[in-house]
Amino acid sequence: MTKPIDLYYWPTPNGWKVSIMFEELGEPYDVIPINIGKGDQFEPSFLKIAPNNRMPAIVDHEPLGGGAPLAIFESGAILEYLAEKYGKFLPTDTRGKYEVLQWAYWQMANLGPVSGHNNHFRHYAADKKQEYAKERFTNECNRLYGVMDKRLADREFLAGDYSIADMLCWPWVIGYERQGQDLNDFPHLKRWFETIEKRPAVEKGRHVGWEWRRQGQMSEEEKKVLFGQRAR
Repeated sequence: MTKPIDLYYWPTPNGWKVSIMFEELGEPYDVIPINIGKGDQFEPSFLKIAPNNRMPAIVDHEPLGGGAPLAIFESGAILEYLAEKYGKFLPTDTRGKYEVLQWAYWQMANLGPVSGHNNHFRHYAADKKQEYAKERFTNECNRLYGVMDKRLADREFLAGDYSIADMLCWPWVIGYERQGQDLNDFPHLKRWFETIEKRPAVEKGRHVGWEWRRQGQMSEEEKKVLFGQRAR
């Protein structure tokens, strides 16, 4: 009997990428909550799996190629691995594969980090001295939305057929209002966003652990856990 892959997860954009992928694949997985507000990501047992003390991470007990259980952290690497293992959502021909991967890496290096910083400075940095940072990241987020909008002007998805590139990018567009963006300014991006939003697997994957999400203002203690991290 196949043992489900363990998914170390919390309902955030990076977590949604992987839960959506599993739902799209239709493959079994076991969700292990990592409450990032309480500091579960710093537990020694989790650090053995994800040394960057960030979720998501997976452990595949029956990995591609066989052998001992395989632990993978970083959402982009996880989706690339799952796509290769199950032969879905990542082309195998060289041109098709790297068309997808360049947009996957674009998300990891650009859309995700910029959106994360933008969200932080817009909603968690109360000091007015941070106004420059808020403007800087809001504008850069707007530029990145424009990159996607132009890319999607003549195609349905970011890279050929629906792929891990779309699954990686879509969760980071969910919070466009918090990012200070108006999707009506990006009609092609809006069409893409709404098309993916209607997929049943996306709807299901996005709501995994939905009841765990904190309602209301983040506590000062949670802010210290999330935003006060140093090498110690």
